[in-house]
Amino acid sequence: MAFKKDDIIIIEPREIFVGKKDAPVTLVEFGEYENEECAKVNEVVKQLLEEYDGKIRFQFRHFPLTLIHQRSLKASESAVAAAQEGKFWEMHCVLFNNRRNLGTTSLKLYSKEAGVKNKKFLDDLVNGVYGWQIQDDLKEGHSRGVKELPAFFINEEVFSGKPTFANLSEAIDKAIRKSKSKSKTPVKVAPKVTASRPAEKSSGRASSKSTASAKQKQKA
Repeated sequence: MAFKKDDIIIIEPREIFVGKKDAPVTLVEFGEYENEECAKVNEVVKQLLEEYDGKIRFQFRHFPLTLIHQRSLKASESAVAAAQEGKFWEMHCVLFNNRRNLGTTSLKLYSKEAGVKNKKFLDDLVNGVYGWQIQDDLKEGHSRGVKELPAFFINEEVFSGKPTFANLSEAIDKAIRKSKSKSKTPVKVAPKVTASRPAEKSSGRASSKSTASAKQKQKA
């Protein structure tokens, strides 16, 4: 029986990044571990992280296409399991390298290769401990309009081109320029408005006082 979502504290995929925390560009990918195109683009992402060191941070979100790839769900769960020991990216790369052999027993072997020490790793996979986190990623992917993999977002904006190094680099450069222009834009301060007494009322009071003074002089 699977654990309930609130029974244990779990590091969520949306909390896992690689790259500088305050980088001007955030690159998010929705993908899965049996997909050949996702495996190819993983190499592109590695290049981007080197090329734009300090300028981008990367996040991988899980979108297993279980109707096509039956083993992709447990593979995604295994990556989240590894993340609990700070080994997400190690497991992430091992899974892509072995994408054609992702049986549950094999995932246990890959976890050791990635440096995971949890003795209950296999039990957690069988019990679906991290299934909720994958479902959350799937829901978010659907809400963002993800239909084909890999799907990229750059600073929350959909990347619509083919995810080659050249195309992603061009989009990242554009996002960096946009970020710089925003930081240089001066903040407009609204002018202060001071309340003043209407001219008509003040003049009216002045004339009534002078009229009263004149009448007093006449009587005197």
